[in-house]
Amino acid sequence: MLSGLLVSAGCGVAAQATSPNEMGLHQLFVAAGKLYFGTAIETNNFNDSAYLSIANNRNEFGMYVPENSQKWEEIQPSPQNFEFEAPDAVLALARRNGQQFRCHTLTWHSQLPSFVENGTWTRDTLAAVIVAHITNVMTHYRGLCYAWDVVNEALNDNGTFRNSVFFRTMGTDFIPLSFAAAARADPSARLYYNDFNLETAPRKAAAAVRIVQLVQAANIPIHGLGFQAHFRVGLTPNVSSLIATQNLFTNLGLEVAFSELDVAHLSLPPNASSVAGQSRDYLSVVQACLAVPKCVGITLWQFTDKYSWIPSTFPGLGDACLYSANFTKKPAYEAVRNYMISVVSNMTSGAGRNLSTTVAPPTMPTPTGMMTLPADIAGELAPFVTSPPVRTSMGAMVSVGTGLWLGVAVVLGTLL
Repeated sequence: MLSGLLVSAGCGVAAQATSPNEMGLHQLFVAAGKLYFGTAIETNNFNDSAYLSIANNRNEFGMYVPENSQKWEEIQPSPQNFEFEAPDAVLALARRNGQQFRCHTLTWHSQLPSFVENGTWTRDTLAAVIVAHITNVMTHYRGLCYAWDVVNEALNDNGTFRNSVFFRTMGTDFIPLSFAAAARADPSARLYYNDFNLETAPRKAAAAVRIVQLVQAANIPIHGLGFQAHFRVGLTPNVSSLIATQNLFTNLGLEVAFSELDVAHLSLPPNASSVAGQSRDYLSVVQACLAVPKCVGITLWQFTDKYSWIPSTFPGLGDACLYSANFTKKPAYEAVRNYMISVVSNMTSGAGRNLSTTVAPPTMPTPTGMMTLPADIAGELAPFVTSPPVRTSMGAMVSVGTGLWLGVAVVLGTLL
């Protein structure tokens, strides 16, 4: 299925000129100097034609991210069993529409398969499993993802590390290890640390700064910081606070993005005051991103209330998205679009000047050939990488070399 859709998809999108009043949200963000305005989507909603008619509009959404299907328990539910069909379908849709693709996520304490969560690990055997998982998954999508959320939600709100299987077994070493493996598997991808409440919990933000510094001190690539931005109406930080938090990380040389934006009402149905507050809160995020040159874009965590994760996770909260459950544009959508129209209009010089608002997505070749891991990390890795080599639906393979895997220190020293 994937290969057929890939053939029909072009590698670029012809530039189009239009006036700001005719632009969708993605077009407006590009015109304002950002890379994208995107959304999480998932294949279990693909049978909903009304949903797809909006998701497929590349003027509105220039970036897709699979909401769940690239998480570990979905993509490798059991050892050596990789299930790429669902995220491949999201990728195929993005390529057919001329949209970019953001990938989520690799090392995360939640939505883990039981063989990882409940395994009996030594430091080295768990490190081998992490490297094997990242290598197999990222090689499958090599050259196809703008960015990967490499490590997700490693911190508690008080700035301590989560008591995950990774931290219990390896301490903080699982973080640079994950980034090293990711950089080796796909040198073209932007590599992110991604977390929530960084915007509202100062100790957590400070700890995230230390995570970035930990990876940088090991001379391992880390390119971006994802602010999940799961906010609640009336509790969203103001623009100046959001700018200051972004600058904690741009000052370290990173790009930043709002990676999972939604703004939930605290009670349902929302009253008029709450509806107005939701518009203000969405605008605060938009304004904060526009104010920081290294903020590359915003991704919604679903665009419609019909498929939002909020009600099932936080009963009593909801209506967090820009589109209602019946796919009408909400006041928050109109507020964001009208604001962006004014921004882009003010950027024009001369009456009637139009803007080119569509950029070609990055070249996304189908991976081919064999990637062989360095022999130094191969030995204990072998049981956790499919043998014979994984041949994906896109033609990519992963092979393990020979030799003794010498542990985390060797991985960090030789992966790159």
